[in-house]
Amino acid sequence: MPALPPEGRRLAYGIQLPVQSQSTIYAEPWEATAGPDDLLAVARAADRAGFAYVACCDHVAIPRRLASAMSTIWYDPVATLAFLAAATEHVRLLSHVAVVGLRHPLLTAKQYATLDHLSGGRLILGVGAGHVREEFEALGVDFERRGPVLDESIDALRAALGPEEFPEHHGKLYDFEGLGQLPRPVQERVPLWVGGSSPAAVRRAALKGDGWLPQGDPRDRLPAQIARIRRLREEAGIEAPFTVGAITEPLYVGEPGWDVGRRTLTGRPEELAESLRAYRAMGVDQIQVRFRNRGRAELAEQIGVFGAEVGPLL
Repeated sequence: MPALPPEGRRLAYGIQLPVQSQSTIYAEPWEATAGPDDLLAVARAADRAGFAYVACCDHVAIPRRLASAMSTIWYDPVATLAFLAAATEHVRLLSHVAVVGLRHPLLTAKQYATLDHLSGGRLILGVGAGHVREEFEALGVDFERRGPVLDESIDALRAALGPEEFPEHHGKLYDFEGLGQLPRPVQERVPLWVGGSSPAAVRRAALKGDGWLPQGDPRDRLPAQIARIRRLREEAGIEAPFTVGAITEPLYVGEPGWDVGRRTLTGRPEELAESLRAYRAMGVDQIQVRFRNRGRAELAEQIGVFGAEVGPLL
């Protein structure tokens, strides 16, 4: 499977999948009538093209007040990633992000440990605090305390996704021992990336995570965020490897014959690679890309060209 690069190596690149979440911020018009076959074709294209991961979002239910902007199309991440795991060979499977505070850590661990087991060790567990109050209220979880809930959930998941058949955790919110869960994950340590760009989220990523998934920070904000992460980890004496992520501007490889929007980076592979290498210079290890497209075939083509002609130049 694609490995994330150690310091000094080329950028890894992954993709948030279309179809499975359809916020108006990023969904293309064709996705509204798309389905499993389209999702599968795009994931397979990413797998063939050497992408490091495919990612899937997490929302349980969208309230009416947000439905026009967010839509109500949000596939379950565990079911979706398991479906795609059976049809791909190498690409890793990222939850970006799982709102783990909505569920008991033992339930989350059971689901994601099984996913890692079935996929041959391809899981990356991305977690975040969540932002939709009604979801928390409907599930009986305190929205105002979602930060502390996530903090302890991460600690509990570290134990529950570890190598022990009978994991143990004793905290303020969750307390368990003597409860066995098999199968265990294939990976000795499932990578746990923390999402979010608020000061609390960045601190959480630095001190509790194996990586950071920013929430759309523009390029000019990233250096200060990365410097803070490094400082926090140094002050805490943490020397373990850490994966810094970034979400790029929308991309289109080549010269589009249609309006792809003024923020979209376009051009020859060499031009795109030169622009994207600036992320590595900031200290970024992996970039999440999104391609402007008018349908499944064009998206698959963009993924293939990027993997063949841009990726090697990163």
